[in-house]
Amino acid sequence: MIGAATAWSAHRAAIEAFAHETGARADAAHDMAHLSRVVSMAGRLAADECAAIDIVLPAAWLHDCVHVPVTSPDRPRASVMAADVAVRLLVHIGYPAALHDGIHHAIAAHSFSARIAPHTVEARVVQDADRLDALGAIGIARCLMLGGQLGHVLYDVADPFAEQRPPDDRVASLDHFHTKLLTLAGTMQTDAGRREGARRTEYMRGYLTQLRGEI
Repeated sequence: MIGAATAWSAHRAAIEAFAHETGARADAAHDMAHLSRVVSMAGRLAADECAAIDIVLPAAWLHDCVHVPVTSPDRPRASVMAADVAVRLLVHIGYPAALHDGIHHAIAAHSFSARIAPHTVEARVVQDADRLDALGAIGIARCLMLGGQLGHVLYDVADPFAEQRPPDDRVASLDHFHTKLLTLAGTMQTDAGRREGARRTEYMRGYLTQLRGEI
């Protein structure tokens, strides 16, 4: 089998080109900037966790290669669909076959809505890298950008922080903090991911406190 560094180096250009091609069809929160941040974070976490870089980096680049609208009933299947497309690409470019299953699982398991447990260190790394990008300052920006794209109001004027009603992020962007974002730190799979997730979540709580004072 081709060595790890050689496998990634030999096929990096083709994988990144395909990621850029599919990324052009993304929504506001899943653009190329998101992809680049996830890849960068995945590389850092892989080093901390001694994960195989020839699995982590292709999976990170390709984890959103299929884009299913967040409003679609097929959304929970998007990560498995992306994993299938990614493996077809890997076969086409001659990426070592022994690595395909690991990459497929890392992509399939990254999704929050798919609810697939990550069973490898590489899948845990990719999942954490993707979820960290939904937290902190960039997470707030992505949430509000996507909410605007979908036509959601910023918050429910009668109950902005969903204190007297169930939160509904199909209507108000701020409700997405309560339905998902503030829970993500508790789902982190790596030590470094847990530390960074806690730090970014604390920042978001501070934002909500500031927002409460302003509105």
